Amino acid sequence: MMACIQFLLLFCSFIYIFNVNPSCAQIPNSPIRSLVLPVTKDPATFQYLTTIYHGTSPEPVRVVLDLGCPSLWLECSSGRLSSSRRLIPSCSIQCPAAKPNNMSCASSAAMPKRKCTACGLSTENSITRSATRGELVEDSLTVQSVDGSKSGPVTTVDHFLFSCAPRFLLNRLARGAQGMLGLGRSRIALPSQLASKFGLQRKFATCLSSTDGLILFGHEPGYDSIFGEEISRSLMYTPLVTSPDGSGSSQDYSINVKSIKINGKRLSLRQKGIGVGTKISTTAPYTTLESSIYSSFIEAYKEAATNNYFLNMTVVAPVAPFGLCFSSKEVPSSMLLGPMVPAIDLVLQSEMVKWRVHGRNAMVPVLDEVMCLGFLDGGFKSKTSSSIVIGGFQLEDNILEFNLGTSMLGFSSSLLTRHTSCSDYHTRMMLSTLKDSL
Repeated sequence: MMACIQFLLLFCSFIYIFNVNPSCAQIPNSPIRSLVLPVTKDPATFQYLTTIYHGTSPEPVRVVLDLGCPSLWLECSSGRLSSSRRLIPSCSIQCPAAKPNNMSCASSAAMPKRKCTACGLSTENSITRSATRGELVEDSLTVQSVDGSKSGPVTTVDHFLFSCAPRFLLNRLARGAQGMLGLGRSRIALPSQLASKFGLQRKFATCLSSTDGLILFGHEPGYDSIFGEEISRSLMYTPLVTSPDGSGSSQDYSINVKSIKINGKRLSLRQKGIGVGTKISTTAPYTTLESSIYSSFIEAYKEAATNNYFLNMTVVAPVAPFGLCFSSKEVPSSMLLGPMVPAIDLVLQSEMVKWRVHGRNAMVPVLDEVMCLGFLDGGFKSKTSSSIVIGGFQLEDNILEFNLGTSMLGFSSSLLTRHTSCSDYHTRMMLSTLKDSL
């Protein structure tokens, strides 16, 4: 009898992880179509944060968003987290699904005499690039659903898998953060676990802001109701590609940038194939370019900004960490798009598909009457690094839809051209929730 019970528990664990049949998982009374996480930007570190609630008595936990992280990891030793979490043994079915770095045994059947230990995962702080061994655990996670154009009821994800990490891994994270929330491609990243739990499409959309933004998970009706049908149906699409070294093991989201244009003029670049693995990052504050690309880029931008009859911008001494700065004293500015400066186009699979960066996402105000080009020298490219990393400042007020099922990225370019912003969507949803609670 005991053997039969163990088999049934193992079987339910298997179908939960691989989404074979939802009958062993807790299903909400009404179907969930979309889920939402509010996002804020920390002004001290420029990191994007959200608050999650986990445990049987949901506890708020502040975490840093990381597109390329394969899972949620938390510092569990402080005593501030839920005590209802359960350690996952290395011989469980969940352990190989989570791709651990150190397993005691592949399965209890294959090695019945081998002692099972804690399931170890390689856990990384992508800000400091420090990695260490974490331990796989499970607990419940409470998330907010979407009801039309506003936040809906909260719902619970049981048996949510994440990693417990040592305290030192919190180094250089925003004040109060207790870990990082991974949105990568793994089976235990948040998008995959939510899709498995609620039967959602394996896709999510980010809408970041210099203040408040949001992330939506799930089906298109949620996108239409929040962003509006005109915007959500006008996204342009480009393929997501594998890691730069061709291994395909990276959790990062990358695209191919075929060329760069400034004010419509293509850059003359010494390096060929610049677009192999152009990474999109929420942990890099600004876009970085490989050194040989960067030197050509800033020279071309300076030429476009200073030798233009309509602009004639004045170059001033650079302010670290930026390499090219201008006087903003005589530069006209738009309420919507910011400084009227040369536009930057990232040309993707064809000349018709391009990501345009306007002044608001290009120029960073650093001092009184001084603004700097928000693109940095990323050093020389290694075999496995990306020649271009698109950073958070360039992502703000752009809708990005990451479709893991089709391996496509949808992007809106700046919402400011449509007289709206990501903070507007955040405010509308939060106000609707407040009104419903009164």
